Amino acid sequence: MPRPLLLPVGLTGVILAAEFATLADATAEFAGPLVVALALAGLLLSPPWRRRPGAWAYGAAAGVYALFAAPFVLSGGATFGGYIKLDDTATYLAMTDRVMEHGRSMAGLAPSTYEATLATTLAIGYPTGSLMPLGLGHQLLAYDSAWLYQPYLTFLAALLALALYAVLARVVPSRPLRAAAAFVAAQPAILYGYALWGGIKELLGALLLALIAALLPWTLERGRSARAALPLAAACAALVCVLSLPGAVWLGVPLLVAAAVVVRRPSPQLLMRAGWFVGGLTVLAIPAYVAAVDWIPRIGDFGKETNLGNLIGPLSFWQLFGIWPVGDFRVRPDHQALPAYVLIAIVIAAAAAGIWWAWRLRAWELLAYAATCIVGCLAFVGVSSPWVGGKTLAMASPALLAAALAGCAAVLAHRRAVEATILALAIVLGVLWSNVDQYHDVWLAPRGQLHELETIGHRFPGQGPALMTTYEPYGARHFLRRLDPEGASELRRRFDYLTDGTMLDKTESADIDRIRLDQLLVYRTLVLRRGPAASRPPSVYHLVWSGRYYEVWQRPEPAPATIVQHVPLGSVSQAAAVPSCAAVKALPGRTIATATRPEAIPLGSPPPRGAQTVRVTVPVDGVYTAWIAGDWFGSASISIDGRTVGSRREDLNWPGLYSDLGSAPLAAGGHDVTIRYETGGLHPGSGGRPFAFGPAALSLVDAREPVATLPRARAGSVCGQRLDWVEALR
Repeated sequence: MPRPLLLPVGLTGVILAAEFATLADATAEFAGPLVVALALAGLLLSPPWRRRPGAWAYGAAAGVYALFAAPFVLSGGATFGGYIKLDDTATYLAMTDRVMEHGRSMAGLAPSTYEATLATTLAIGYPTGSLMPLGLGHQLLAYDSAWLYQPYLTFLAALLALALYAVLARVVPSRPLRAAAAFVAAQPAILYGYALWGGIKELLGALLLALIAALLPWTLERGRSARAALPLAAACAALVCVLSLPGAVWLGVPLLVAAAVVVRRPSPQLLMRAGWFVGGLTVLAIPAYVAAVDWIPRIGDFGKETNLGNLIGPLSFWQLFGIWPVGDFRVRPDHQALPAYVLIAIVIAAAAAGIWWAWRLRAWELLAYAATCIVGCLAFVGVSSPWVGGKTLAMASPALLAAALAGCAAVLAHRRAVEATILALAIVLGVLWSNVDQYHDVWLAPRGQLHELETIGHRFPGQGPALMTTYEPYGARHFLRRLDPEGASELRRRFDYLTDGTMLDKTESADIDRIRLDQLLVYRTLVLRRGPAASRPPSVYHLVWSGRYYEVWQRPEPAPATIVQHVPLGSVSQAAAVPSCAAVKALPGRTIATATRPEAIPLGSPPPRGAQTVRVTVPVDGVYTAWIAGDWFGSASISIDGRTVGSRREDLNWPGLYSDLGSAPLAAGGHDVTIRYETGGLHPGSGGRPFAFGPAALSLVDAREPVATLPRARAGSVCGQRLDWVEALR
């Protein structure tokens, strides 16, 4: 087997071993030990140190790894891409958590957003092949899979470069040039874009298509043993485990080619190999058959023209050719249309030349690869939904770039070095231009926010059910899974009605005072977002943990008092307000409970760029926190009287949610507050456009916990006070 294919083929073995282990609840947790045992056996039977490493092939892989890792490494912390743009990653993390511990079993799960997420994916046969290496990483390293997610995608991109190096072996004989070609072909703009928003199946699908094309001619060569068919069988089985059984359509061209060769020269050795291939594929794809029983009846929705998923509209077929110079691959390059389409035309012409050159040289790897991807695009893009069509274009796009770079090699082989260089530079610059734009527009997950949720999940397991009133799919579907979490605006099992009788729509958030009391008291634990206008939960809840972004409140079992009536006050911008004296006196029960919250000092919306200063009056001496709501990609800071309180770069929040920039002591009286926002630079995501930036505010740091109680006879004493809420207790 070609040396560059050892790692990609090894990955297929990892996927299949884990798929078999996770077929049953009883064996799921043995997936990690099984893979380790198989790896050790492979090292003993065929030590890799006996082979010389292919320096150029692995150099290309290292370059691709660095390129795909750059937006995340340069952010300065463990994170992943596509936050807010796409929440599928949260679902994949939920599936990975469950399948690696219990397979597809739903036994023992309490009603929750986590359980509902799995019931609509894992329990109905959603393919899990792409999740296996990620789950194994979590099992073996005991590191949360959220922080392994992007390194895993980056590793897949590096393996794609190795497979492309093997595909191009006959058409680009020079190893340095072949490594350069594999480096470029592994990063088409659409695939790079999918990688930056968590496209796990797209990257693994692209890798497996290239691997199958590289293995096919090698398997059919004369003199191979019967067992030589097993790597190809494993790659094909892994593809259907990743894409589900209907994904076998991609195997149509390779299998037809193999069948034609067997029919044309049916030697005993070749027939034996064919038998091993068919038997191996039949057995190794068993996990896909098992999942297909529940999954195939439900795939009809994926063929609907209205199924856009998180796309803005159907993607352009021109994106198949690897160049698309926009920050977000979902939109058209309107401002750069002419140069973009000129470069695409160059890729098309070069790809045609490359396919012709491969035919001349009998380079079956590239021919099989190009034919597989072109036929696959025609099959899926034409009849499936835009969502599936986009994935198809992403998986197939490396083949067209590889063919275009083979065309450059053809020109070079005809002693046209200058023309070949110009052609290659045009393709390379087009690809890099596209990906630099996407680097600047990447949406990085807020590590600080999610790490707090991870901490809460580890600290309070089994202390559910828990409620999140803000939209945060990574909390409700993954980090808080051991608290039986419900997201009030997420897929859920309880209704969580608001005080006005409505429910939150997806992506919406609400203050805790907007949740109806009888709906709220079902939850033992509340995981709430901090903010200048955040209300205190009802009196039976007590603060047990607080971080920069989140607080955890819990009620004892059983509750020490019964809340007869809870009267929330305040508004969206202020947690507290002065209640009606008549309403307070009319409360039932023997005891009145009240909570207070300081007044939020509004600062207005931050400037789109530059600085703006506002004059505010602080009512009392104290320590004040500076807040900014929404999402931003540059560097935002707040200064008071010339002293910086705090700053943060690229902190993404859903609309209406605040980030704590820092606190500072202030004396009562007037102060000049400056909000500064700087854009641009080389930082990843620095070119992104905020969706909902602001407002900003100051708030006094207060003791959130105390609740004042008094006899109902003294209810009139609270008249005229600013209160968060008033309760009647029994």
